[in-house]
Amino acid sequence: MRDLRISVTDRCNFRCPYCMPAEIFGARYAFLPKPEILSFEEIERLSRIFVDLGVHKLRLTGGEPLLRANLADLVQRLSRIDGVEDIALTTNGYLLPQHATELREAGLNRITVSLDSLDDSIFKEMNGRKLSVEPVLAGIQAAEAAGFKSIKINSVVQRGVNDESIQELAKHFMGTGHIVRFIEYMDVGNLNEWVASQVVPAADLAVKISEFAELEPLPPNYPGEVATRYRYVDGSGEIGMISSVSNPFCGNCTRARLSTDGQLLTCLFAGSGTDLKSPLRDGRDDTDIRTLIETVWTNRTDRYSEERASIIDDKGHPHSDRKVEMYQIGG
Repeated sequence: MRDLRISVTDRCNFRCPYCMPAEIFGARYAFLPKPEILSFEEIERLSRIFVDLGVHKLRLTGGEPLLRANLADLVQRLSRIDGVEDIALTTNGYLLPQHATELREAGLNRITVSLDSLDDSIFKEMNGRKLSVEPVLAGIQAAEAAGFKSIKINSVVQRGVNDESIQELAKHFMGTGHIVRFIEYMDVGNLNEWVASQVVPAADLAVKISEFAELEPLPPNYPGEVATRYRYVDGSGEIGMISSVSNPFCGNCTRARLSTDGQLLTCLFAGSGTDLKSPLRDGRDDTDIRTLIETVWTNRTDRYSEERASIIDDKGHPHSDRKVEMYQIGG
């Protein structure tokens, strides 16, 4: 266990169909009430315990994490934990112009922006709110101005939706120092009506990019890195491919996940988690909570991505137990 992904809110200002479809998450949808959400003090305490168990990288996610008030205060708290080497944020970028500078000053090291297409019509369809791509690009520029050097751009590729626009996205960020990572469309949660035919394999995506720029493979930056890395031969940058469907990497997973309401999940595709909030609020000491986390982690058997192929029916749908939704654990 080397990485902890912390969901700080289950709310989002987008309604992407593969995560929070608008027809379900409408104006009357009941998100978690404030008392059910981990406080900054509780997140800090749990993070210290996870770091004591070997975690050295923290990532703040959501929902959309920038909707959580005073997020820079949490970043500052986490940056003071001895042993934390890296604090990152995954965001849709829409609110970055207001927050990039304060987050950088608080100690945030890296930012990943979710951006599925530069084509405005496709982007409006995929964010579910008809929002233009321009504010997201402005958010990336704001992050650059705040001093974030290498920004990652995550793009979920869905066949027949945005797969024809990936070259435009890759070309846009060539020479900027930013890394675009193309992610195979996954069956996270239960709401996105995933079918296998909508997946564009990472190998095909690499071929698509190499049509306009020659690529060569790069070694992983560290053990357990989820993206397969490539560099442009002409030196104009790097891209990554995340192949959870076509080439699963369960055996190298080092990521634990903490949901907004304090559930420890050992897999993105988990059906349920282990409650850490209750023992925290019931007065259990750090040793007890550490033992609980250690027991859960060392006894995990998660390998859903490796098992997926055996549970897909003849229509391409997975027939599996109910899974935790992506907006609850941040992908």
